[in-house]
This record gives sequence, C-alpha cells and structure tokens, in this order.
Amino acid sequence: MRKTSLTVLVLALGVFGIITTEMGMVGVLPQVSAELGVTPSAAGWLVGAFALVIAVSGPFTTLLASGIDRKKVLAAAIAVFAVSNAVYALTTQYEVMLAFRVVPALFHPVFFAVALATAARLVPSEDATRATTTVFGGVTVGFAFGVPLTSYLAEHVSLATAFWFGALVNLIAFFGILRFVPPMPVGQRVSYGAQLGVLKRPRMWLTIASVVLLFAAMFSVYGYFAEYLGQVTHMDGTWVSTMLMAFGIVMILGNIAFGGLLRRNLIGTVVAYPVLCLLVYVLLYAVGPMFAPMVLAVLVWGAVHSGGLVVSQSWLGRDAVDAPEFGNSLFISFSNLGITVGTAVGGWVMAECGARQLAWAGSGFAVAALITMALRLGLERTGERHTPQPDPRARTLGEART
Repeated sequence: MRKTSLTVLVLALGVFGIITTEMGMVGVLPQVSAELGVTPSAAGWLVGAFALVIAVSGPFTTLLASGIDRKKVLAAAIAVFAVSNAVYALTTQYEVMLAFRVVPALFHPVFFAVALATAARLVPSEDATRATTTVFGGVTVGFAFGVPLTSYLAEHVSLATAFWFGALVNLIAFFGILRFVPPMPVGQRVSYGAQLGVLKRPRMWLTIASVVLLFAAMFSVYGYFAEYLGQVTHMDGTWVSTMLMAFGIVMILGNIAFGGLLRRNLIGTVVAYPVLCLLVYVLLYAVGPMFAPMVLAVLVWGAVHSGGLVVSQSWLGRDAVDAPEFGNSLFISFSNLGITVGTAVGGWVMAECGARQLAWAGSGFAVAALITMALRLGLERTGERHTPQPDPRARTLGEART
C-alpha cells in the first residue's frame, strides 16, 4: 500500500511538472519576447499553439498509444517535457522554442489520460476517486506554486533558470515513474473502433457539451483575473500577485473537498457545480468594487474554481466506462476547447462592456452547462443507460480514467 501511495504521488508530481511547463510560460512571456527578440503577439503563440495542439490531437494520440505498456508511455511522455524545458533554457531561436512547444503538447493528453487511469487501477475500488483526486492535485499545486515560482525565477534570477526548474521537476518525475510505477502491459486491448464507439452515443455528446460549457464558465472570468482585480477592485500589482497565490492555495483545499463530495454523491455534486459557479459570479459582481470583501470573495472563488477539473472529469467518465483512457483524452481536448471559447468570449465582453461584466459571461456559460446536464440526465431517465453499468471505480474518468 505504501508503494502504491508513492506511485500516485509520483504521478501527481508528473502532472505538476506538465502544468508548470504548460502554464509557466504565461508568466514569462515578457522575458521570452525580450530574450528571443520577437513581438509580444508572436511570443503569445508559445501559449496558444500549445493549447491548440492539445485540443486537436488529444484523442488521436491517446488512441495510438493505447496498445503500449502504460509505464513506458508515462516515462516517455514525461521525458519529452524534461527535454523540452532544457531546450527552452538553451535556445535563442524562436522557431526552435515554438517547435518544442508543439512536441510536448502532443504528449500532454496522453500522460494525463494514462496517469489518471493508472492511479485508479492501482488502488481498491473504494479509493479510486481519492487516487485520481490526488493526481489532479498536481494541477492545483502547479497553479499555486509552479507557475508563480517560474515567474519569480525568470524575474529575479534568469529566464534560463526558470526553464531549468521545469526540466528538473519533470526529470524527477521521470525517475520516479521508472522506480515506482510497475510494468503495465496492455492485456486485452480495446479496439480503435470500440473506443471511438463511445462517440456514437447521444448522451456522450451532451456530456462533452456540458464540459466545454463548464470550462468556458470557469475561464471566461479566471482568464482575466488580473484585469478584473486591477480595473474593478483597483488592486495594484503586488496585491494581484498575492491574490493569485491565495487563489492557488485555496484551490488545493477545494480539490480535496470536491473529491470527498464526489465520493458521496457524484451526480448531485456535478449538478451543483454550475450553480456554485453562478453564485460565485454574482458575488464577484456585487463586491467587485469593494477591496476587503473582494479579498474574501477571491478565496471563495478559488475554492469553487478548483472543483471544475475533477467534477468535469468524473462526469465525462460515466459515459466512457468501456474506454476510460480515450474518455480521459476527450476530457483533456474538450476542456481545452472550453478554455479557448471562454477566454475568447471573456475578452470580447471585457473590450465591449468592461471588466466588471465578465461575471455575467461566466454566469451565462454556467446556466448553459446546467441546462445541458439536465438534458443529459433526461436521457437516462427515458431509458438510455450505460451498458455495461459502471462499477464504483468508474465513478471517475480515472478508472477505465480522469
């Protein structure tokens, strides 16, 4: 059991390294632009290209890797991230850095999908949700500490040091996988056709739509966190940085709390989530101009925001019981699509209506997600149920999961 716990923690460390690599670039774009001699908009493609590749390629790369020993897949994927960070630290060519943003993005959904499924399979059925929540904890810790630390190192030491930090984290995870993850050859492999077959179910597309809408609800507001606090609450840069750190720390606690709620009542927690988002955005709109209340509202916001990942993954996992890793890859791809949609709409709302109105953009997406969930559950009530019925471990995208 101790070795199993260490294995789950190693997988969480790998997720932390991947998130630090993916999102850490956001905080160092000014330094990258200056170091490589490119415009800020060109530097922005280092973030945009990464997300776009994930959204487009996720299910296909996961399908291609579905017949390979899971330990080898995990080790190879995390090694690519370690090497890519080393390239970022060493290169002075924008084209090289852009290429090594595309390459790890191809492996990003593969690692997530396999890591979540592996964590759930290594523990008893009743602990599957706890294991996948722990792996997801790597995401929240990455946002809370990995991204700010990358930015701090770039600002106060050097840009290369920031990237070497990312390389080191991924390298440690690589050796951890070699040491603690047991060989997991694929036994009876699910055919490509059977895995793709989950997309033939109407309920799956409603579930996917609700995931896209949930992430749009989350990131139409969170994507402009600094702008909201700066323009609406009139916080200075120091306060905004402090709030970002506090937001990330609260996300860690919220992730644990939502994991517990999902174990008790998956459907109830999932349906409640967009309602919680709606209430949070009403709160943000109401107290936005007030400094002290907004500080408290940010903590509530972070706690609710943290649940979006594990809630959405568990929701999608119900419809991918017979192709869990492919289902995880669908989650990764379509959640990234939701992020893209949400940030695009949020940017338009902010430009046309002002930063304070972002709360209503998030509210609209939350209501749309709730309606889509109701339609999805309506299909179950009218007789279109899972075949086979999910066992307790399949309560998360982690088990046959994210």
